[in-house]
Amino acid sequence: MRELARLLGIAGLVALLGASGTAWADQTDPRLDALFAELKGADNAVAAHLIEQQIWAIWTNSPDAEARDLMAQGGALLEAGDFDNALELFDRLVAHAPNFAEAWNKRATTLYLLGRYRDAIRDIARVLALEPRHFGALSGLGMCDVRMNRFDDALDAMLKAQAVDPKMAGMDENIAMLKRQLADERI
Repeated sequence: MRELARLLGIAGLVALLGASGTAWADQTDPRLDALFAELKGADNAVAAHLIEQQIWAIWTNSPDAEARDLMAQGGALLEAGDFDNALELFDRLVAHAPNFAEAWNKRATTLYLLGRYRDAIRDIARVLALEPRHFGALSGLGMCDVRMNRFDDALDAMLKAQAVDPKMAGMDENIAMLKRQLADERI
């Protein structure tokens, strides 16, 4: 169980944190459909990673200057490990831009890191309502489920993430480990 959480934590946290950007775009950007099609057909992990970076760059671009500032400041605090202050900024961000999926995703990440898994899942649900293809949020959902010992749910979330991003780093290992965990539980 501890090994499972550690492995899921590394790959999933990378997916949750994503990348950052400065131009205006979001989950409604028309370029995303083509990028997701390319992602599904990527030949290898390196090609997939390059496409993932383009998707993250679009997702993280804030809708206005205030949102950009809150995202940047919150992201810096998150990376510095100052989760309580990051959460305060992401609370302000989701209030300011409630239709900005990545605002909810960053807050979900922060809640996860604070050990508030149920709250993180609530925010992930909002992310997925705005962007059902958000592979980072799907992976994060699986991570929350693992922490709550809901391995069937975790496997389901990870399989959904893999369906969107078949070459996501660490996902094959995570899925295999969850399947082993579930098989061991059923013995």
